[in-house]
This record gives sequence, C-alpha cells and structure tokens, in this order.
Amino acid sequence: MSATDTVPATAPLWRRWLGARPDETVLRAVFRTLIVLSLAVIGWDAYDRAEQAANAPPPALLPGEQPEARPFLPSARPGVDPAQEERTRPAPQADLRQAMTLELVAGGRLEARGTITPGTAERFVAEVEKRGAYVTTVVLNSPGGSVSDALAMGRLIREKGFATEVPAEAHCASSCPLVFAGGVWRVAKAGASLGVHQVFAMAPGGGAADTGMASAQRVSAECQRHLVAMGVDPRVWIHAMETPPEKLFYFSPPELAELKLVTGA
Repeated sequence: MSATDTVPATAPLWRRWLGARPDETVLRAVFRTLIVLSLAVIGWDAYDRAEQAANAPPPALLPGEQPEARPFLPSARPGVDPAQEERTRPAPQADLRQAMTLELVAGGRLEARGTITPGTAERFVAEVEKRGAYVTTVVLNSPGGSVSDALAMGRLIREKGFATEVPAEAHCASSCPLVFAGGVWRVAKAGASLGVHQVFAMAPGGGAADTGMASAQRVSAECQRHLVAMGVDPRVWIHAMETPPEKLFYFSPPELAELKLVTGA
C-alpha cells in the first residue's frame, strides 16, 4: 500500500471514515442505499397488492355464475304452489350443469346447451366464424352463467342477423335471456321456460354476498341497456331486480309477447 492510500491518523473522523478515496466510498454507499430502497419498495408493493386482493369485494355476477348452475329454480311468483310446480316442471337435465356445448344440426340450427362458463363467448365466436354461413338460428337450453359471455354472444347474434329459439320443454334462465334477446326473430316454443332473477355478488364459499353492490348495480345496468338495445321492454329487468337469486321469475307466454322478449309464438 502506498502512502497515498492511507489517511493520517490526525485527520478528522469523517475524513478517516471516507478513506483514501472518498469519491469511491460515497458512490458505494449511495449504490447500497439505492439497492436497499429498491428492495423495500418492491416488498411493500407486493404486500399492498396482497392486501388489496384479500380485501377486494367479490365481483358482481349474474345469477347462474355459481360453482354449479341450478336449472329450474323455484318460481318467485306469489301464489304459486311449490308442490304443484314441482309436479309440472320438466325433469332436471344433468347436462345443463356442464359447460355449454355448441353443435350445428340440420336446418341451420346451432344448438347451445349447458352452462355459460367463462370463455364460452370465445368458443361461440370461433364456431360462428367456422360455420356462420350455415347458421340461421341459435337454439338455447341453458341455466345461465357468465354474464359477460352472455352479453357478447347476444351482440354477435344480432350482428350476424341470427334468430334465437328456446325449444319446447327447454330452459333459458339467468344470463341466458341476454343471449336469447340478441335474435332478430325470437321464438319460445310451448312448454319452454324463460326466467330471470336479480344480480348478486358471490361470497368466497359460493352463494350471494352483501358486498360488491356497486359492481352488481353496474352489471345490472349493462344488462338493462343490452335488452333495450335489442328491442326488449326494460320491464324484463325490473322483474330480475325484484327476484331473489335463489328463485326465478318465470315469464308467462302473454308476458313474453307483451315485453317483446319473443317476436313469435
């Protein structure tokens, strides 16, 4: 070590601390401080994101967006005898609880059967792109599901000019009427059931929660705007908002026509 690499013992304390090369010492200290601060910021950001995720309200969902969609919920109409309704209701169809299947059959009919799971709209778009030239009618049998997918499907149906149909003894509930409303010609056959109920937020363990109501209201407003844009009477969604999520407001044939949910008998 040369004489220039040492600091005299008589030098001030701060000078001895800086050493023979004070510029290098200061730069090293600044660099280490920046590293410590960067790690602290990254750690705090990760903690803050985890806290926000843990405390965030559950997303607003349309009834049907549940771990398991339930076909043929009880009627919310006053004066309906549950026992009589149970006897006259179509038998539960287990496959309706499964993810929606799309199948093109004779007569240009694209059959959409089952629960509208997240991503169903993307599969629907792909199917229409592949077979759209042959499709004239989208035939629905669904207990509902993802509201965003249902809205996207309904808009595409209208854009393509398809008709929609709910066959005899088939079911179209929860978010399914949003898809059905997209048809330029909408038919519900005798014995078909179409129903709606209110928007709710899903609790962590499934079922309805009391949080996220602002989000639920936004979803409800979007559904109502969609129905109006499709030429459906907005009173359809009033029935939805008045009906608890564990039940359905089933429309009678005269109501379907009066509210313009169907355009044909």
